[in-house]
Amino acid sequence: MRKTEREQDLCEARSPLGPVESSLSSLPMSVPGPLPTVFTRHERTFGNFRFVYPVVSRRAGGVSIGVNLNPDKICNFDCVYCQVDRRELPGRVFVEIDRLREELHAAIRLVRQGELFLMDKFVDTPVSLRCLRDIAFSGDGEPTTFTNFEQICQLAAEVRRTERLDDIKLVLITNASMFHRPGVQRGLAILDENGGEIWAKLDAGTEEYFQKVARTSIPFRRILDNITEAARVRPLVIQSLFMRLNEQVPPPEEITAYCERLTEILNAGGRIKLVQIYSVARPPAESFVTALSPQELEAIAAQVQSRTGLTTAVYP
Repeated sequence: MRKTEREQDLCEARSPLGPVESSLSSLPMSVPGPLPTVFTRHERTFGNFRFVYPVVSRRAGGVSIGVNLNPDKICNFDCVYCQVDRRELPGRVFVEIDRLREELHAAIRLVRQGELFLMDKFVDTPVSLRCLRDIAFSGDGEPTTFTNFEQICQLAAEVRRTERLDDIKLVLITNASMFHRPGVQRGLAILDENGGEIWAKLDAGTEEYFQKVARTSIPFRRILDNITEAARVRPLVIQSLFMRLNEQVPPPEEITAYCERLTEILNAGGRIKLVQIYSVARPPAESFVTALSPQELEAIAAQVQSRTGLTTAVYP
């Protein structure tokens, strides 16, 4: 279904940043399973926006407005399953605060007025998901590595108040590598005060498997300590992606160790409100990475529940 000329004009006239669909990527996507395209195309580009991009998120349960603080594609992890193409880096990109604010307001209006769902990429969005659920710090790298992360948290909180989005979350999707930094801790406190929620990545139970997946110089212990300390302050969501590596499922002992790490966090006083268990849904960086089946993910979730007592949610 394509928009009529009147609908196209309406989208362009109401957006203060001009046409918002013309530069969307049209590259074909091939993903495992029967997921609709609206769930599997999460490009960080949206028209001539530079830092903001809406997606329809299964985990959010609707529209998530992404904030990309790493348009330079620099990340301190090099995850084997990441879909960001880092073969060509654009160079250092400065995040313009005023433009980011303008793009957030514009994206919120597109969702509220329904114009987002007139665009080709979003036209097949199920009616039940045509609602704004969160503003999420995510993008092409680890958002907490951004120098002015605290300032961006404050900006998002101000936009949320101005737009009267009291029921909308501010979500930080993070690898938890920088939680020990004072500036990041101040940013997390701002999120706590403004409907914030932290989704912390934990994809392994052992140092060896962690390095195989994340390919980083950061030790696994730092990630575990950071998650534990943050979870002592507020309940966290743990996001865990499991996959096949060279056609091999995660070893049983690795899943056991993963459950043990979750238990250690709980025993140290950390609070975990949910464990999200999911697999590859978009083309990954490495061809040797493929998705687990829904049944395999459900089996991991069942083991997590039985060993830790935590609530899980599975996203095949």
